[in-house]
Amino acid sequence: MLPHEIEEKSFEIIDEEAGSHGFSPDEWKIVRRMIHTSADFEYIDMVRIHPKAIEAGVKAIQSGRAIVTDTNMARVGIRKDNLAPFGCTVSCLMTDPEVGKEAKEKGLTRAHVAAEKGAAMVENGIYAVGNAPTALLHLLDLIESGAAKPALVVGLPVGFVNAAESKEALIKTDTPYISNLSRKGGSNVAVSVINALALIARERT
Repeated sequence: MLPHEIEEKSFEIIDEEAGSHGFSPDEWKIVRRMIHTSADFEYIDMVRIHPKAIEAGVKAIQSGRAIVTDTNMARVGIRKDNLAPFGCTVSCLMTDPEVGKEAKEKGLTRAHVAAEKGAAMVENGIYAVGNAPTALLHLLDLIESGAAKPALVVGLPVGFVNAAESKEALIKTDTPYISNLSRKGGSNVAVSVINALALIARERT
């Protein structure tokens, strides 16, 4: 089978096994891709999507706003061909030498420093966290202080320390978000959300 045939067949299986649900068509496009990339149907119950999240994400993409990720894996995984018509840039600062230098000097994690520097790039754009709860927690501090103003936060860090807690904190904010309530997540899942939003943006053009 060709790659597009495998994807189509996968979506057929997901639609059949998921059965009825309460998601809107656009919400389901996102949740279905989360399931597709993780093979985890629990996202149907765990996902949380702010009422303004999809519109905010699509508008950011169509306006050519920056997308910042917390890992290079996420940066590489985002489909640039779907973003190209809008002129969006995708950046990850985790491996930036200046980030490493500053983190060492200040005794902070790279995720902490990268979140701070990324916040300055992502006004009215999208910040996607698929790995480090530290990055999401610091981003939330920056949002609360007014130092960061993303249009959308894709908050899907994974792990056992503060992953679930950071998502719970995100969901309590007024900032549009796409997240889930558990320790599960990952860069691949965050990528699936961005790719789904980009496809919706192209469909609406």
